[in-house]
Amino acid sequence: MSTRWYPLYQKGNPQLRVFLPNFWLKLVKPERNQPNNIIQFHCSMEMTRFDVKNYLEKIYDIHPIQVNTRIALGKTHKPTNFVVKDDDVKIAYVTLPKGETFTFPNVLPEDNTDKSQLKETMNEHKKNFQDFKGDSKMPGFPTWFKV
Repeated sequence: MSTRWYPLYQKGNPQLRVFLPNFWLKLVKPERNQPNNIIQFHCSMEMTRFDVKNYLEKIYDIHPIQVNTRIALGKTHKPTNFVVKDDDVKIAYVTLPKGETFTFPNVLPEDNTDKSQLKETMNEHKKNFQDFKGDSKMPGFPTWFKV
């Protein structure tokens, strides 16, 4: 069943509509080492392995050889007097053809910036924050919050 309800007709001139898919994929870094031709995704619980394969072929033009899915149960923990369970997650393992490889992108590359300059600016910001005096009539509220 669809999670979104689209209006069939609206009065007035024809309007442009955007139909969003009910499925989603999220690329995740694998917990354990895997071969370079296997990609791991988190996907919506309603997706089957055929849906994942069609999604990748139609939208991203990736032609996987095999798709395996599994459901990882959410962890349970007891903060106080009740038990809390995290949401379950469906994980899809996509196998690419033999010649293709995938390496997870490095989002935060190692850069050679001067650490002392960063510490100086951080100390400057801390000093400015401590020296800031808010409104004495409304303590705890920022100055822009007044009417």
